[in-house]
Amino acid sequence: MFVHPDEDTRTDGGFKGERAVLAGYLRDQRLTLELKCSGLDAEALARRSVEPSNLSLLGLVRHLAGVEQYWFRQVMAGQEVRRHYRSEEDRAGEFTGAVADPEVVADAWATWRAEVAFAEQLVADAPDLDVTGESTHGDKPMELREVLIHMIEEYARHNGHADFLRERIDGRVGQ
Repeated sequence: MFVHPDEDTRTDGGFKGERAVLAGYLRDQRLTLELKCSGLDAEALARRSVEPSNLSLLGLVRHLAGVEQYWFRQVMAGQEVRRHYRSEEDRAGEFTGAVADPEVVADAWATWRAEVAFAEQLVADAPDLDVTGESTHGDKPMELREVLIHMIEEYARHNGHADFLRERIDGRVGQ
């Protein structure tokens, strides 16, 4: 196990009301990502899965910072911001730039945490989950509830990747 059940900060349910359910499950998925990365140095976080993949735990943190930024800042808040870690020249910059450098790791965590804080505040301040945002891809307006569900799915999928990455690094599995 990664942590003793008494020390696990995830709630795994028990929420009341739609907003609390969606925000709570997303919070638990975010905490799971942190748990999968805990105790690793820059080299381990940047370690790639298997050739030819450029997938790494650090890459996932950087990717999810960008996903948070896109859905909450760009789509829901309508902010025009430069995307974290990616450019037209390097669309996979979240992963290709995930190198074994403590400063890169610190930046990734700080960026991710800032985007999570922004998202949590946006959700808390929204009058209801019917609030809509505009996709930058010209898609139809999206309700906040759909974005929250999408984010739960996004984290759950990538936390599955993180399970395998962590197991390959030091043998730790599950939880």
